[in-house]
Amino acid sequence: MNYVTAIKTALFTFPLIAFFFTIPFILHQYHKYGSIHKLRVCIIYSFILYMITTYFLVILPLPKMSEVTKPASEMVQLLPFSFIGDFIKETSLVISNPSTYLKALKEPCFYTVVFNILMTIPFGMYLSYYFQCNFKRVVLFSFFLSLFFELTQLTGLYFIYPFPYRLFDVDDLLMNTIGGMLGYFLMMFLHKFLPTREKIDEESIRRGETVSGLRRITLFFLDLVLYTILLTLTQSFFSKFSTAVLFSFSLYFLIIPLLFNQKTLGSKFLNIRFFYPNHFVIRQTIRMLFYPIYYVWIPFHVLITYPFLTDILILTENEKILLFLGILTILFLFYFIHFLILIRNRTIYYDHFFQITYQSTIKEKKKMK
Repeated sequence: MNYVTAIKTALFTFPLIAFFFTIPFILHQYHKYGSIHKLRVCIIYSFILYMITTYFLVILPLPKMSEVTKPASEMVQLLPFSFIGDFIKETSLVISNPSTYLKALKEPCFYTVVFNILMTIPFGMYLSYYFQCNFKRVVLFSFFLSLFFELTQLTGLYFIYPFPYRLFDVDDLLMNTIGGMLGYFLMMFLHKFLPTREKIDEESIRRGETVSGLRRITLFFLDLVLYTILLTLTQSFFSKFSTAVLFSFSLYFLIIPLLFNQKTLGSKFLNIRFFYPNHFVIRQTIRMLFYPIYYVWIPFHVLITYPFLTDILILTENEKILLFLGILTILFLFYFIHFLILIRNRTIYYDHFFQITYQSTIKEKKKMK
């Protein structure tokens, strides 16, 4: 039952952790490969879920503070393979009586040992397959993972509890390490049925030679964030906010691209180059002025029409709510349609107007290395 509770807690926690991990993951993948490989996504996120689940299996259930009273000296077991003696003493197994076999398998002295081995088998598999660790590294990392878990319990969940609430057992270190080793050997067999890490990387770079819609969306927001940071930093040097906006805009979207071969800081990080057939400065200026007007200024003014419309129209409270929801729906559709166009790797009409193309420089980056 405790295991089920820990797994449920991990499943509820995973979306939150995945949410905060996703943006750095996307930026890293586009920076390194120029694309996001679906198999890599499955591997990384399943590894995160596995680690969260394992952690909760170790620390849960948490006891009440009043129940944790034994000092650390009484919560340490340093005799290797003591579980064998415990099994002999505590188990109901009788070798000559087959009817006791199943009952013995359900007893803590048996299944806790097996659980400690099974718990780190996936860890060894991940280390061997995706992180490309050799046998020595798998053994070492499995041991340190187990040591981290044991110290978490010995310190009373990092000294939240006054005393340890579970036993520090050297047998757990041994069993967890053995589990990692078994995972390594198991992956040696399963490896032949899966694409290699090198093949995943090669496919990622090949796909990264074209700029996908999601990559362009990422660039849009990354440029927006970096420009906002630059604007914040330059405000202290200018008395007028409008002057700071003009300076930071010219620096980020005009001067820097001229210095870095038609790349902003964001596009340089994501390995994207803007290409205009002619009149780069003029087209770049107009395009970058167009973006905030199109995606921010116009939608904002659509939204602020709500109080104006409620003043000139005689509406009930329900009608006001429907009007507001209608405006929100229009704005949602506005952004969703553009997002859908980009995700489907279609060119938006204003890119045709500005005659801009997005060129991937990921191959150039790999050649430089």
